[in-house]
Amino acid sequence: MSSIYLSAACKSSGKTVVSLGICTAFKQQSLNTQTFKKGPDYIDSIWLAQASGNPCYNLDFYTMSKNEISELFYKHQSDIAIIEGNKGLYDGMSITGGDANADMAKLLDINIILVIDTTGITRGVAPLLMGYKAFDTDINISGIILNKVASERHESKLIQAIEYYTDICILGAVRRSKELIIDERHLGLVPANELAQSQQFIDSTGKIISDQVDLHKILSLSSEKIS
Repeated sequence: MSSIYLSAACKSSGKTVVSLGICTAFKQQSLNTQTFKKGPDYIDSIWLAQASGNPCYNLDFYTMSKNEISELFYKHQSDIAIIEGNKGLYDGMSITGGDANADMAKLLDINIILVIDTTGITRGVAPLLMGYKAFDTDINISGIILNKVASERHESKLIQAIEYYTDICILGAVRRSKELIIDERHLGLVPANELAQSQQFIDSTGKIISDQVDLHKILSLSSEKIS
């Protein structure tokens, strides 16, 4: 099964909205898209299920064994599977790792796409990415999606820095937009089933993401295995 793991450097980077857009765009291409969410998160799962048209399943190190995680993941075959991480790529309860998104990607042998919140950063994106790649050489960060890009000039500076200092593939640059904001409250995003315009938001997000992200390249990366 082709699959990608969408993670981020930190929480609130916009990875859920990007995930929704990618799911919607693939669904519109008649691809059967299966979504998964790391952790016991039911809110993002509701959004992902609505965007893909299939139930979204949770994968969680603290309520499931590694075998149970693998069995659940491989049980639900589709044209492409999208796992959305929680928090940042290396964030977890254990200081030594073992329960983070990186560990889930290693367990399932999936390439990682990082969604990077570019607010207030230009050249500094390069050492950030270099550090994330070097921190754990057993994972493969195969591409990045620049998110919340302020302008064409901002995008150009980011791309120049990334291409000069790294070999990481840039899969897209998503402009900052009020159309890509889901309201939040104490538990996170407002659930899709509580918003009357949720489907309209999902459809609009799919159009924006398909225009600003290289979906063909993501499909290509999704079929590549780490080992």
